[in-house]
Amino acid sequence: MVGVMTLSIDAKFDSGNIEVLDASSPSKVRLAIRPDVGDEHYQWFHFRVGGGKGTALRLVITNAKGASYEGGWPDYRACASYDREHWFRVPTSYEEGELVIAHTPEHDFVWYAYFAPYSHERHQALIGRMQSRPGVHAESLGQTLDGHSLDLLTVGQGETPVWIIARQHPGESMAEWLVEGMLERLLDPDDALARTLLAQLRFHVVPNMNPDGAVRGHLRTNAAGANLNREWESPSMERSPEVFLTRARMDRTGLRFCLDVHGDEALPYNFIAGSDGVADLHEEVLRLRDVYCAALERSCPDFQNEHGYPRSAKGKANLTMATNQLAERFQALSMTLEMPFKDNARAPRLDVGWSPGRCKCLGHAQLDALAAVAARL
Repeated sequence: MVGVMTLSIDAKFDSGNIEVLDASSPSKVRLAIRPDVGDEHYQWFHFRVGGGKGTALRLVITNAKGASYEGGWPDYRACASYDREHWFRVPTSYEEGELVIAHTPEHDFVWYAYFAPYSHERHQALIGRMQSRPGVHAESLGQTLDGHSLDLLTVGQGETPVWIIARQHPGESMAEWLVEGMLERLLDPDDALARTLLAQLRFHVVPNMNPDGAVRGHLRTNAAGANLNREWESPSMERSPEVFLTRARMDRTGLRFCLDVHGDEALPYNFIAGSDGVADLHEEVLRLRDVYCAALERSCPDFQNEHGYPRSAKGKANLTMATNQLAERFQALSMTLEMPFKDNARAPRLDVGWSPGRCKCLGHAQLDALAAVAARL
């Protein structure tokens, strides 16, 4: 008698998200993504499949059509890993409102994710590793609703305050990968440009603005169901302590530059969105934005200036968003950097798509772009 193969599918781990509807047949596995708190958003998935080695799996995410950004599914390929270190892309299609992952695992366990996860444990290791570098001060700005620490790294001898924040939207894990790369270069004692910038500027870095959502496996919200990037005009400790605490510290330190790092589900490009819609923003700030973008494109051809979001008309800025609120509040160069969940259409790599390694390289390049504007901040 031939035995029936049994798959194990679970997501009971850091940033895990999937619901199993039917796993009785490897060729007809039916799954659903669990919504964020508040039930408004979902798209992030991260789960492990066991027992499928050498078997053609067909994993169907049945509620893909109702996801926050349906335009993110066409031309998207899911990420997979056998060791949770190296992530590669696997055949994926969007068919009649369902996302279908077709893959034959080479090992007993395989992890699948919307993008290569950046775990809370890796975040802890990043903070520990960076605080051991000379001149780095690490501290907690306070606690989130789930009791996680909101971590801040500060470094640099200059008087010009520069802020880097990432992962307001927790499912956009590429943002923390970029910050890791940027910090590694910034704190490399052999990098002459990094040493120059540390002498000119004072860096304040929040690698993960939304640890609650990240651990819970959310796409876009925190533990209260708040979209942090719509909380910057009037944050509260009850609904958005992450923004409340960060903005309060910014008010204390001042701010001449802010890069808010994100990921975009639909657009297959790296690009920057500025604060064009802020009514009274000085034109010099917008000119500096253009200088920054041009320098970044020269330094890293994975970045481009042709494709991105439409620029807002003057006076039409949404001041609940970090980039706009901070530009107005401080009359500063404040920008949103977006990276793709898909591949970079300008320089595709079929094996890994847009990947952690490429995020880190783009993080390195931020220093070249900063150097182009530092004296004018």
